[in-house]
Amino acid sequence: MEVCYQLPVLPLDRPVPKHVLSRRGAISFSSSSSLFGAPDPRQLSQRRGAISYDSSDQTALYIRMLGDVRVRSQVGFEPERRSSHPYLCIDFRTLHTRLGWGSTPASSGPERRVHRLLSFQRYLHSSRLLSGLPQQIPLHILDEDYTGQARCMLEKVGNWNFDIFLFDRLTNGNSLITLTSHLLNQYGLIELFQLDMVKLWRFLVMVQEDYHTGNPYHNAVHAADVTQAMYCYMQEPMLAKSLTSYDILLGLLAAATHDLDHPGVNQPFLIKTDHYLAKLYRNTSVLENHHWKSAVGLLRETGLFSHLPAEDSLNLERELGSLILATDISRQNDYLSRFRTHLDQDNLCLSNASHRHFILQMALKCADICNPCRPWELSKQWSEKVTAEFFQQGDIEKKHKLEVSPVCDRQTNSVGNIQIGFMTYVAEPLFAEWARFSDTRLSQTMLGHMGLNKASWGGLQQERAAASEEAEPSVAGTATEDAAAAAAATARGNGDTAAGAGRTSSKEIPQGSRES
Repeated sequence: MEVCYQLPVLPLDRPVPKHVLSRRGAISFSSSSSLFGAPDPRQLSQRRGAISYDSSDQTALYIRMLGDVRVRSQVGFEPERRSSHPYLCIDFRTLHTRLGWGSTPASSGPERRVHRLLSFQRYLHSSRLLSGLPQQIPLHILDEDYTGQARCMLEKVGNWNFDIFLFDRLTNGNSLITLTSHLLNQYGLIELFQLDMVKLWRFLVMVQEDYHTGNPYHNAVHAADVTQAMYCYMQEPMLAKSLTSYDILLGLLAAATHDLDHPGVNQPFLIKTDHYLAKLYRNTSVLENHHWKSAVGLLRETGLFSHLPAEDSLNLERELGSLILATDISRQNDYLSRFRTHLDQDNLCLSNASHRHFILQMALKCADICNPCRPWELSKQWSEKVTAEFFQQGDIEKKHKLEVSPVCDRQTNSVGNIQIGFMTYVAEPLFAEWARFSDTRLSQTMLGHMGLNKASWGGLQQERAAASEEAEPSVAGTATEDAAAAAAATARGNGDTAAGAGRTSSKEIPQGSRES
């Protein structure tokens, strides 16, 4: 039996209904500058999350701002006026796509308007209906061998060695949808909270779609990896016996949406480029606020919790925000200090709802930066991906004569020295305290992996430094005195072995932009 859905077609000569305007279209940056040439129609037809950078339509900016402002107004924030947000002239699409598909702005005008007003799913369905193509669900394209292997992997989803990269391939790039729906079902949350399966599936599809596939690190695979780690933590004895079904639902949703619509650059970049999101959120937890409001927008658009009392739904949105905001790395010391104080005073009581929520915050923080604690084969891949995002941001900053952010300069940094510093100053202090709270086999395994990974990066750094030193005599033997002097000056300016390691590693990693 086939079920067909008749989708409404929006006339172009009528005002757009508010429910269509309530979500994205796109955040665009209106600019008459010809710095980047004409907009690319093929890129414009593909929505890459709520933040887009196609720079031509002020209406699109206002539409998406309304979505953020509407959410803020219900949680006690003062909305800002439209005119207070400057427009940025940097086209971030150049980070993730190749240039060369030339087109005149006039030829893509009507198309652009329609595509901005329709969400990706609405546009996808309407275009297929109009062209007479049947709807296709990527998961069903896979043969039984692949789906069977994915099901086998889900049986071991609580294993810390879970290979999210393999799982993503086996699910045809749908790891976040498949994993999150499986965990919600495994916990019995779909039945307990009477979630409509159509709404839930639509919500998860939109969440996955709103992660930017062009980001080397902050993409849907990272979200799936964090969700799997969050599940592992919630299975720990102290949490498993204390968390309520509501806590688990919040934890899984927060993990799945914690980096929603991440643009691939960090908060300092948004602030120093006078990005309107920095203005909107007053330079405070800019990205995390946007991730939260984007998640709330999807919850409301799909009506996933519309059957709940309004007060309960708003409370869920606020607590979801509290978890996502805790992932702001700039507030790491605040949370860590509070966690350490609780452990020193031994006053954590998990029968207390506020204490359970705080532990969920710490668990999500651990899940968000747990890559150094994974086995080397997985950790190394994540390290290369996040460094690729760092270096891509640095390339953009250099191109536009901006001060290059720390660890974003590929000429003076390498994967190894970035990871060693991150483990030493960020990851090790956090996971040491988590091990004090939950002294289990998993905690000791994570600390063990992190120690081995740190040693591995240190060993690679030493090998590259040694290889660099061995190469220097042969170069010096054939070079003139002037060339030798120039090479020595360059080495002093770049930082000797660290710079040598940075130049070597930058050839091994793909270009990309930033980490959370």
